[in-house]
Amino acid sequence: MSPQPQAPSPMGPVCQVSGRGLPLKGHDIDTDRIMPARFLVAVSFEGLEQHLFEDDRKADPGHVFNDTRFNGASILVVNTNFGCGSSREHAPQGLVRAGYRAIVGESFSEIFQGNSAMLGMPCFVASHEDVERLQTLIAKTPETVIAADIASGAITAGSLTLNAVLPPALRDGFLSGQWNPTAMLLADFDQVRNVAARLPYVRGF
Repeated sequence: MSPQPQAPSPMGPVCQVSGRGLPLKGHDIDTDRIMPARFLVAVSFEGLEQHLFEDDRKADPGHVFNDTRFNGASILVVNTNFGCGSSREHAPQGLVRAGYRAIVGESFSEIFQGNSAMLGMPCFVASHEDVERLQTLIAKTPETVIAADIASGAITAGSLTLNAVLPPALRDGFLSGQWNPTAMLLADFDQVRNVAARLPYVRGF
């Protein structure tokens, strides 16, 4: 298996994502299929990448996540309403830990898109026609490198160029490096302590 790209730093701007793609076709793929519920009992998120689409992959040996041609892919290309259903963070956690750094799709569950952003994984929205063209291209030539620009939404793959969008607040967070609120709190934890000391429901009445 090809080595996976490194996870993004918990702080710092994310301006562009590039890598090979994996075309996952199908609408309304929910978080229970991405990460089956029985794996949510883990105390930490470690090892979740091993269980991505586990039930789908066992039921269908031809599932694209079983296709070794896409080993090492870092950009997932999906269809409509990806990440719907339960709001579990384990689904994007599993994807990020497996080496995925961005998703391009027709539409996403709002909660899934937000959870992904907090892990440094942008979810770009493109038209149905453009997503189909991109899926077809990488299915035929898995070695194609995709580059996605955060600021403009431009996505290039070989000779294919398409336009995609990110919600403005998420786009600005990636560009400014303020996409991880937990890391931002930890970076200035003295200020957190000072605020907590002034709150009666924290320090006691």
